[in-house]
Amino acid sequence: MVDLLGGRRLLTREGAAVEAEAALQNKVVALYFAAGRCAPSRDFTPLLCDFYTALVGAAPRPAPFEVVFVSADRSAEEMLDFMRELHGAWLALPFHDPYRHELKKRYNITATPKLVIVKQSGEVITSRGRKQIRERGLACFQSWVEAADDVFQNFSG
Repeated sequence: MVDLLGGRRLLTREGAAVEAEAALQNKVVALYFAAGRCAPSRDFTPLLCDFYTALVGAAPRPAPFEVVFVSADRSAEEMLDFMRELHGAWLALPFHDPYRHELKKRYNITATPKLVIVKQSGEVITSRGRKQIRERGLACFQSWVEAADDVFQNFSG
């Protein structure tokens, strides 16, 4: 993720800052573009939370997977409220980081929620992560791993 988020700090749901490179290294990354005021975002977020928990939080062998929330909220308070209320234990780009807007342009985000799954380079694996999770559940993760860099080829979740 050096190409995409290198040098940036991300926030945990509790508000602690972490270095993006360390947190995202050797992982398939899901960029989650959403907003708390958006009904479809509020509908999908608990499903994403369950997906994330099954892969990372409750798994005996955590999957090489991380979600980075890219807020489309109107304020930092709205963003933090949404994170505390519904989000899993994933990361977020700070609200005041102008890179949020660059990411929306880069990945052609015109509506929320949108879940874009990317390789370490930032190259898109799929821009239909939300649909794939709804239709295939945890099974879609293995296809993301297979489409990602060679570093993941030996993962079997």
